[in-house]
Amino acid sequence: MKHYRFLFLFFFALAIDADAEAPLTASTIVVYNKTVSDSVALATFYAQQRGIARDHLIGLACSTEEEISREEYDTTIAEPLREIFKQRQWWRLRDTPEQTIAGSNIHFVATIKGIPLKIRGTTSPYPGDVPGPAPVLDRNEASVDSELATLAIPTRQISGPGDNPYFKSFRPITAIEDSTQLLVCRLDGPTTAAVRQIIVDSIAVEKNGLWGRAYIDSAHNTSGGMELGDKWLSEVKEQLHKVGVPVVYDDLPAVFPDGYPMTDCALYYGWYTQNVAGPFNQPGFRFVPGAVAIHIHSYSASTLRDPNVGWVGPLIARGAAASIGNVYEPFLQITAHLDLFNDRLLHGFTLAESAYASLPALSWMAVVVGDPLYRPYATWLQIDTARDSNKTAANWRMYHEFAIKYFPNSSSQYRLLARQAASRAKNCPMIEDLGLMEAGDGNFAGATSYFQQARTCYTARDDILRVVLEEADAWTKQNKPKRALDLVRSVLRIVSDAPATPLLRKIEHDLTTSPAIPPKKP
Repeated sequence: MKHYRFLFLFFFALAIDADAEAPLTASTIVVYNKTVSDSVALATFYAQQRGIARDHLIGLACSTEEEISREEYDTTIAEPLREIFKQRQWWRLRDTPEQTIAGSNIHFVATIKGIPLKIRGTTSPYPGDVPGPAPVLDRNEASVDSELATLAIPTRQISGPGDNPYFKSFRPITAIEDSTQLLVCRLDGPTTAAVRQIIVDSIAVEKNGLWGRAYIDSAHNTSGGMELGDKWLSEVKEQLHKVGVPVVYDDLPAVFPDGYPMTDCALYYGWYTQNVAGPFNQPGFRFVPGAVAIHIHSYSASTLRDPNVGWVGPLIARGAAASIGNVYEPFLQITAHLDLFNDRLLHGFTLAESAYASLPALSWMAVVVGDPLYRPYATWLQIDTARDSNKTAANWRMYHEFAIKYFPNSSSQYRLLARQAASRAKNCPMIEDLGLMEAGDGNFAGATSYFQQARTCYTARDDILRVVLEEADAWTKQNKPKRALDLVRSVLRIVSDAPATPLLRKIEHDLTTSPAIPPKKP
């Protein structure tokens, strides 16, 4: 049966890839602020890099502020765009007096830095709007991009979230007949240079692949419906293991601490603090090019102009190529379902399709930052992908290909085969990940064996220190604090100035002042 499953996934991938070969640029427009020189330059650069036709670039004369009024949105953004869609015959109109919209030739929209970010709430009566009960249906603020996604919808209702027809979709948007929905992503960030880097990295990664480690920062929050976020993140971890992406999964209430050795970060999913924190504030921290990074928080994208406020802007400033955030309070259930988002990315969908398949609502608070056409895992769907001669990239690729082939086996058989393969190839990330799997299952004795092997396999300081932290934790949970203490002290004698040194000092302090921690039950 497992062979049939593999063949199904193989031919399904070919089908998705065939759809992806369609010229998505023909259904993409670029919207910029023509009163801002950087916005004009970025729009031109993006269009050139993606091969988007010149008549698909639309310059608007709108506010240079991030937050605008509902009236400004209507008069300077929505109404001019509707007229352009009609004039350029991008909409197919029904032959009725109302000329309602039957379909659209445009599905992807890239809004460029300089286009306003959010629409503040209005207390003035708005034609056609019928507010409902608090705390959701009486709200009429929104992100500009989420509102633009409903451009073809004739209703004037602005209070409360609108349904997203593409939510949970598993079809390319171009394959949905007569769809009028726009998938809007924003090429924006604290600096013009950061936005240009998004464009360059996204296109390069599509050719070479997004390779690296995933870091998932769960909050272990079970109060007031908040467990939903942890559920998404737990599912993401399982999705990544099935395709051989190494995962560091933290389920402690606090975020990854300052100084944590977060290396080769290609994917980051976490929550729940207001402003960027932990290893992301370490001097010199950078994501791998093309990284996808999302932190769940109500106001994670309240501004994109400050590299240290919220999360989306700071993550982009540190080299991430894609993120999703909220401009105002969205309520957790109506934010992006990260398990759906990650699943669609892994199946080769574009950033825009993956994001909107994960969003239950439109005309609401979400903003998606990144190239809408970006497909970070496009190379997974290509049969004749050029091999990267870089040894590190080869390790990530080997693990992925091994997992696709063998993961359907039983867990014990898979890990036995995986350890043999990883040991032969000296694939350090794979060995470490197998140890983390064992630790996640409560098999700390097995985990320490993997961590010891990974520790001697790695050569980079921060990789070694991360595994030391993992191994010390595993020894402690086996109720063997002396083994943990001896390990930590042996490392501290050698490394005294690393960013992770305070973490090791804290472990040393805790082990010498606290009773042993009883082991978890498997």
